[in-house]
Amino acid sequence: DTFTVSPVLCVDTTALSSGINAEYGGEISCSMAVDCGAKYVILGHSERRHVFGEGNQQIGEKTKTALAAGLIVIACIGEKAEERKSGSTMKVCIEQLTAFKDNISDWNKVVIAYEPVWAIGTGQVATPEIAQETHSNIRSWLAANVSSEIASSVRIIYGGSVNGKNCGELAKQPDIDGFLVGGASLKPEFVDIVNCNKS
Repeated sequence: DTFTVSPVLCVDTTALSSGINAEYGGEISCSMAVDCGAKYVILGHSERRHVFGEGNQQIGEKTKTALAAGLIVIACIGEKAEERKSGSTMKVCIEQLTAFKDNISDWNKVVIAYEPVWAIGTGQVATPEIAQETHSNIRSWLAANVSSEIASSVRIIYGGSVNGKNCGELAKQPDIDGFLVGGASLKPEFVDIVNCNKS
């Protein structure tokens, strides 16, 4: 996986173990990630939550460990389709955010990624209005539960079927600070996504 912070391309990992030097088959310890040059770690991604069964508590523990090791955490949150349909989007996001918040020692080392599960890799993307509303609600929650300073300074990025065609309208939203790009990062249109704020 890669995460782009213009103009630098940085390496990250998603399969991080809970211990700084822990040796778990199929996972990478924080010290290994740092030794390999990783700067970022994606935690709470829907695949880790829903395929590998990582819960909020485990994700919180990994967050604490990653920050202690000097990694920047990309904290993923997002609801499933049935949760959106039932009106539970913010309930789910708040539960996930709380697990991160309780383990964050330095908010300058955190990026929040809102990734509605129903939009990841499906070709369905949240409309700019839906994405903006959720990002705004996340920022309001941060203001009420962390601080107004953190709420205004933390980057909240959007992920979920972002591509060269929809990135421009999403990028115009005031609370969308960038993107977490999956499949489109492997296609030529990735250049359009990276440059969408330049036009």
